[in-house]
Amino acid sequence: MALDIKNIRAQFPALHQEVHGRPLVYFDNAATSQKPQMVIDAIAHYYNKENSNIHRGVHFLSQQATDKYEVAREAVRRFINADAIEEIIITRGTTEAINLVASCLSQWLFKEGDEIIISAIEHHSNIVPWQMACERSGAVLKVIPVLDSGELDMDAYRNLLNDKTKLVAVNHISNALGTINPVEEMIPLAQEKGALVLIDGAQSAPHTDIDVQALNCDFYCFSAHKMYGPTGVGVLHGKKEILEKMPPYHGGGEMIKEVKFEGSTYNDLPFKFEGGTPNIAGGIGLEASIRFIEEIGIENIAAQEAELLAYATEKLKETGGIRFVGEAKNKAGVVSFLIEGIHPYDAGTILDKLGIAIRTGHHCAQPVMDRFDIPGTMRASFAVYNTKEEIDVFIEGIHKVKQMFG
Repeated sequence: MALDIKNIRAQFPALHQEVHGRPLVYFDNAATSQKPQMVIDAIAHYYNKENSNIHRGVHFLSQQATDKYEVAREAVRRFINADAIEEIIITRGTTEAINLVASCLSQWLFKEGDEIIISAIEHHSNIVPWQMACERSGAVLKVIPVLDSGELDMDAYRNLLNDKTKLVAVNHISNALGTINPVEEMIPLAQEKGALVLIDGAQSAPHTDIDVQALNCDFYCFSAHKMYGPTGVGVLHGKKEILEKMPPYHGGGEMIKEVKFEGSTYNDLPFKFEGGTPNIAGGIGLEASIRFIEEIGIENIAAQEAELLAYATEKLKETGGIRFVGEAKNKAGVVSFLIEGIHPYDAGTILDKLGIAIRTGHHCAQPVMDRFDIPGTMRASFAVYNTKEEIDVFIEGIHKVKQMFG
């Protein structure tokens, strides 16, 4: 199905502005995507008409806000094909979701000598929580190496798995390289050894169909703000039988059934992990972002972005003097590269003056940069609203950068 990109772009107010006197070209979608008007309107409507705390009030506004928030939970369940709404924990984002699992498992599951496996192409948010879990529990962190192509060394992964492996935590898609990891293969290999599997889906939720039942992973995490939704809200999906065994992440209102000074009893799922007043407007905005994606069709979004990625990659090759970092066969939405002899920060600064927003640096993935022996990269990342015409402007900007540095 051919998408009406002009109509899609018209729904995003932020795209229709000038930066430094130039029309904005926004290629920093892996960091955060822009928001369509329907998401902005959903958030504004909550604050204008429905503002109230949820789950606790019998009055009209509270009931209305609660209903909207729980509609969002059901939308998430449908979006990732989870088995039950009890498996959908609404968090502040992927980072909190991973920290929640790491904290709870270090209390409940991990012990000295156990092993946790992550990969060499993880975001810091899927590295540091596991380092902290190891410090608390005495578990040992193991790392799957990455090949020159930016793909994981699957032979090394198989060799790392053993009876001591208690958890494997890997991203579905690398934010720094765009590599799509073979999680469908990795999950059963880990589970054969009795290990749990957590998938960081922050980069996959906007780009590809997710079916947690088909994947059969134990945990899946993602954020709203990378999928056209608001910041400060995300999702942890966990299998019900595992979530029921895990201790709560933090204490407070909503996550309890009964509180006495002698002790407290905890609430049922999913509320056991949702202490305190949540980002209610954010949850409602998340539901609107899912509607936006579903109206276009995730398969149509993926096809549009694949076309943009192929076009940008080819145009960059034609300019010459480009080193690509991460050339996996299966990629999504990201081209990471360097211009020979030019620091990525300097190049990015010049592109900004031309109205072109890309990301430069280590992309919260310093071990990736260490692996390739570079200080960082230039990263252009695409969304459904981007166009080939914008890529042409970007390539013209690359030529100007090269001219300025001789």
